[in-house]
Amino acid sequence: MNLTEIQHAIEALPSEQQASLAVWLSERDRLQWDLELEQDFSPGGAGMALLDRVRAQVGRGESKPMAEGRERR
Repeated sequence: MNLTEIQHAIEALPSEQQASLAVWLSERDRLQWDLELEQDFSPGGAGMALLDRVRAQVGRGESKPMAEGRERR
């Protein structure tokens, strides 16, 4: 089955099933995003260099952690 066939099959579903499919796809994407973030910010991950730079800025007093710098409204 190709993408066009899948799209047509989805369009043929009742609206309730389309909504359930949308929820499932959204949850699937969220879980994948969480996994990617976990991998990026684990030791050796792609995001660790950024995290190290931010920590160094905070350590030098150039930035504040968000909880300290957040304004109250």
